[in-house]
Amino acid sequence: ALAPRCGWVLPGLQQRLAVPAVVSPAAARPYAAAAKPAKKDAKRTRQEKVKEKPPPRRRLLMTKPVDDVYLTWLYRRPSYELEQAVGMLKKFQELDFTHPKQFVYINVFLDMALQKKKKVDPFSSSVTLPHRFTDEVNKVLVFTENEQEVEVAQEHGAAIVGGVELIKWILEDEIQADFYVAVPAIIPKLIPLRNKLKQKYPSTRRKSLGSDIPKMVQFFRECHEYTVEDESIIKTRIARLDMPTEHIIANLKTIIHDICTFKPSNFDPIVRRLVIRSSTSEGLLLNLDGILPQVEKVEEKEEENATGENQQKPDQESVST
Repeated sequence: ALAPRCGWVLPGLQQRLAVPAVVSPAAARPYAAAAKPAKKDAKRTRQEKVKEKPPPRRRLLMTKPVDDVYLTWLYRRPSYELEQAVGMLKKFQELDFTHPKQFVYINVFLDMALQKKKKVDPFSSSVTLPHRFTDEVNKVLVFTENEQEVEVAQEHGAAIVGGVELIKWILEDEIQADFYVAVPAIIPKLIPLRNKLKQKYPSTRRKSLGSDIPKMVQFFRECHEYTVEDESIIKTRIARLDMPTEHIIANLKTIIHDICTFKPSNFDPIVRRLVIRSSTSEGLLLNLDGILPQVEKVEEKEEENATGENQQKPDQESVST
């Protein structure tokens, strides 16, 4: 009922007007409380749909292109035999009219993994190549305090020869060399240089510690050094492009065989991928068959020979009896 026009108000209506009504947000918007669970349910259904949706099938790479112009990412990268790849590099040089005496490089991608999350530590090594491709001679420093050994080292081409007095100059970078060689008698006095020289510190492992000074000096003056970069890659030059193909192949195999000695043969081969290129050409992926040393097959043959000998021994004993 409506209140009369005389201005008085009903008691119940007066109470309602005196006390302001408190309206909850849920009561004011009855749809808000139900909206949140709906959004959550929608998100859940979307996530479930994504999980149920099978992953897109990756298109298999084709092996060999038919046309001369093609998208490289649709095809597998071709691999070449070593002799074929060297021949292609020589042909690239003729077609491009580039310098015929440019260097040949290899990029070696390594598998450094061992058992129980262990890895082969990055290393550097020196090797004598069967065919030299440069006239550059390394600067060799010889540590010795023997006067006769000093004369021998100088006669065989050592750039610097001396004893303990060289330590101060090396620490202050006044004297630098490509390789450091020492005789066993002086090695205890060279300990202050261990942190300075690091991998170039004389050691039997690197063939830079010994008594045969002429042999060590000759080796390090003409040797070829390579180093592991970025923990698993070796980038080094191996020859000149104008050299005979047989010489390039021999130099490459010498370096690869030396790299393989840094990982035990009972593990997977340390060389994972091998790319060869010249200074001006693209890189060619090589087929590793025939390049890596066949250690496992040799071990199997030795085991077969050993078992054959063991079988022959009882027969011989039975005959003798």
